[in-house]
Amino acid sequence: MPELSRAAPALALSLLALAACEAAPEPTREPASSAPTPAAAPAKPELVRPPKDMVSGRVWVASELQRASTEGRRTIVYVGATWCEPCKAFHDAVVAGKLDKDLANVRFLELDYDEHEAALAEGDVGCSSKLVPLFAVPTEDGRCGDRRHEGAIKGDGAVAFIVPRLKALLERRAGP
Repeated sequence: MPELSRAAPALALSLLALAACEAAPEPTREPASSAPTPAAAPAKPELVRPPKDMVSGRVWVASELQRASTEGRRTIVYVGATWCEPCKAFHDAVVAGKLDKDLANVRFLELDYDEHEAALAEGDVGCSSKLVPLFAVPTEDGRCGDRRHEGAIKGDGAVAFIVPRLKALLERRAGP
């Protein structure tokens, strides 16, 4: 029995070591002062032109509206023209990033008044207007809705004239 009493401490140490290996690990805790996860940065406004082989402007607008919705973006149909001074100023300001803050998360579906005349007709997208630029909130079926702004001023103040009107258009709710 003396040999058993000498082996007891070694056996006890072995059992403790084995128990320590099988113990569940302590859960890790985040420090109390951890900062919240930052929200995703707003996306820059973008201009999207229709494909060259577009058959139906309404189908294109509806598909782009759906795509923008899944990306958390708002959509505006934008009708401009190459000969339109305010249209060019607005287009250039978007491309240059000058409107990134004011019009974040907006996708502009850019149609040219002359090039896309058939798509703009009442039988298709329904964005006919005698004034450009034209900005319209599209309906789910791909038509230009009643929520729209037409026209602008010429000169250096064109973009400054357009932006607050676009913000108001984007903030208005659908309905009467």
